[in-house]
Amino acid sequence: QVQLVESGGGLVQAGGSLRLSCAASGRTLNSYAKGWFRQAPGKEREFVSAISGSGTTTYYADSVKGRFTISRDNAKNTVYLQMNSLKPEDTAVYYCAARNNPLLKVRSDEYAYWGQGTQVTVSS
Repeated sequence: QVQLVESGGGLVQAGGSLRLSCAASGRTLNSYAKGWFRQAPGKEREFVSAISGSGTTTYYADSVKGRFTISRDNAKNTVYLQMNSLKPEDTAVYYCAARNNPLLKVRSDEYAYWGQGTQVTVSS
């Protein structure tokens, strides 16, 4: 059984920063790709960022490129999302997800495991 638990969400003013963490427990997923997705009220879940199993390849949605950074610490079985220069349109529930494969993907249906999500609210 795999569990993903996100933390680090909260309320921040526009221009501020937050760092999300996603800790995995259960079966080791250190060699598998991980991703972050988000869902705003009334909108579909959308891709934010992903990192390959080795950590050498990353990918970002255009809307967050240059502001967000994904990273992973396999020794801690944790993936991070550093979010800088936050905007009100970044407000959403952020979900961590993991694949059963080291290659990163952007489609949510390519991910087998999901966390419960953490709320990020950016005030203007």
